[in-house]
Amino acid sequence: MEFKEHIKIIENYPKEGIRFKDITPLMQNGEAYRKAMDEMVKYVKGKDADIIVGPEARGFIVGCPVSYALELGFVPVRKEGKLPREVIKVEYGLEYGKDALTIHKDSIVPGQKVVIMDDLLATGGTIDATIQLVEKLGGKVVGLAFMIELTYLNGRDKLKDYDIFTLMQY
Repeated sequence: MEFKEHIKIIENYPKEGIRFKDITPLMQNGEAYRKAMDEMVKYVKGKDADIIVGPEARGFIVGCPVSYALELGFVPVRKEGKLPREVIKVEYGLEYGKDALTIHKDSIVPGQKVVIMDDLLATGGTIDATIQLVEKLGGKVVGLAFMIELTYLNGRDKLKDYDIFTLMQY
């Protein structure tokens, strides 16, 4: 299946000069969404993962169906103040300022093999912060999986020490 046929390009969103890649048409097409998730399942199955981690919110859209299909647990990574139990936090830089991601302190068992999943690999900043959280808890990141990769933003360079799978590249 040509997954790009189900991605809508939105010009100048969220700001001038950006060509936003909208995955919602793919998600609205049951067959396309299922086939995309089936490809992600194949990748994760080949990594012999113990658990899947996904940053909010679109990492949930990709990670949860794969987690369900493989009967693996899913761990959400959220913005600060969104998780109810004790967390660890990593701050990371944005284009203008800083942000922080958190994970429950007891969500990863040391030595667990983790695949991190998200909808988009752009600069790699969010995924790098997510990797830091997993590794602080003793998890071993065995793979990174994305629906879309924006190759012109060079996110792979930041994540070069990790195995990366993407369904589509722009």
